[in-house]
Amino acid sequence: MSARHQLRQPRLAEMVASTLRSRILSGELADGSLLPKQDELLEEFGVSLPPIREALRILETEGLITVQRGNVGGAVVHAPQRGKVVFMMGMVLESRQVPLSDVLSAVIAFEPACAAACAARPDRATTVLPALRATLDAAEAAIDDPTAYAGLARTFHIQIADLCGNEAMSLVVGALESLWTGHVDALARQREEHGAYSDLAARRHSAKEHERLYVKIEKGDVRGAEQLARSHFSEPDPGWERAVETQRTVRAEFLDGR
Repeated sequence: MSARHQLRQPRLAEMVASTLRSRILSGELADGSLLPKQDELLEEFGVSLPPIREALRILETEGLITVQRGNVGGAVVHAPQRGKVVFMMGMVLESRQVPLSDVLSAVIAFEPACAAACAARPDRATTVLPALRATLDAAEAAIDDPTAYAGLARTFHIQIADLCGNEAMSLVVGALESLWTGHVDALARQREEHGAYSDLAARRHSAKEHERLYVKIEKGDVRGAEQLARSHFSEPDPGWERAVETQRTVRAEFLDGR
């Protein structure tokens, strides 16, 4: 086999994979749909079977398709999901031996900006406030249950990032929030504790602070929302400290419950 032929096949596979990837990311190929059959791909791209198969392997490795083999085989499309971003971020941070304290520092630094962005949204009455209100009401109803309240309190923080209106910031900060929450929740399950949330008075204080932040966002008080979110994080939580002490570096397996 010539060197030219050895180089050409992978290049063709990458070109086919790139075209199909673009169709998946654009939504032209919807989540859960099937890729065209191999015969159709052969005709469309005008290449031999090996580059098509290699292109499918590339996309499968990227998690964009699942190849089902057999008589009812085909390639099922998977649109990228946020959870995959979180897990990939966790693996990258773990591979670089990043301290867990860095994740917490990033959350503390970025979430106030998300709170300010929520307050700045002109459509916050329909896009931000209903979700936050539902979580706050559920947290108030669960105030006597430290396990339920802890989960809802963290949901509130994740929603602040998710609903900020800036997709890039939402994705990055939301991933950091989810990564941090995974560690804290894992520690809570192991030790049957919830840091400051173990104390009823602390839960009531937390609920009051969350309600105040909700009001700032509701009023469109951008600066006030940012300042309040920053001061909220300045209060030490023993649960945070124990999470950092117990697991000093990021471990991605906390994200899928292993």
